[in-house]
Amino acid sequence: MNEQTFAELSAGYALGALSPEDELAYHEALDAHPEWMPLVEADAAAAALLSEGVADVAPPPALRASLMAQIGAPVAESSTVRDDDNADPADELHEDDPRAAASGYAVGSPVTEEVQMVQRRNWTRSLFALTASIALLVGIGWGVGALTQDMRAPSAESVLAQIERSGDAQSSTAELVDGGEATVHWSPSVDGVVLVAEGLPEIADDQSYEAWFVRGSAPIPAGAFESTDGSAAMLLEGDMQPEDVIALTIEQSGGSPSGLPTTDPIVAIATSA
Repeated sequence: MNEQTFAELSAGYALGALSPEDELAYHEALDAHPEWMPLVEADAAAAALLSEGVADVAPPPALRASLMAQIGAPVAESSTVRDDDNADPADELHEDDPRAAASGYAVGSPVTEEVQMVQRRNWTRSLFALTASIALLVGIGWGVGALTQDMRAPSAESVLAQIERSGDAQSSTAELVDGGEATVHWSPSVDGVVLVAEGLPEIADDQSYEAWFVRGSAPIPAGAFESTDGSAAMLLEGDMQPEDVIALTIEQSGGSPSGLPTTDPIVAIATSA
């Protein structure tokens, strides 16, 4: 696992949003790379800071009653009791007052500050959960668009775990031209193809590795990636077809702008027997 992939898992771990497979991959990577602990500490600190910085937001008075009505549940009565002898007549509810349904009090009973406080606290907790999730990920470099896309997209590690658990897992390995090796993992019963590489050659800051499905003589882009330690686990973009060869080239940062390789492959992996 490279550091970029771990950073994504670390953010998800700080939010408690990892699948069991991703959480296992997270712990294994942290055990293997203790030097990545500052990423974990930074994400945890960001989550803690956000939890202290969200101001109270009062909900609309009729919100609770509206939500409960939609799910068909009765509005529970509050256990808070106020001394009727000290009640202000101006605080009493009337049948046409929308606060009667929102508060859960019978008509004619007082609207108390305690009820409003409970409603406001529950509203604030929900608001913080949403705000913290978005702000933490945006704070470490993800845009809101990328956030929603990445929450839907599976990781290379989770797909690889599914492939390895399937009963029809297949793989093919080839050596890199300068040493190291790359392996393609796939399964007819699992969506997704994963490329795992070790010993990748060093590249410049303005370059990326790019994977390709070579179908006959036609190269089809399958995604670009970077690596800081010569290793990578990448979920290829697109669908692999029988007889495809998986190739890896070095291109400009972000991948070849023409959609065609500009360098010779550093590895070519056959997927047919």
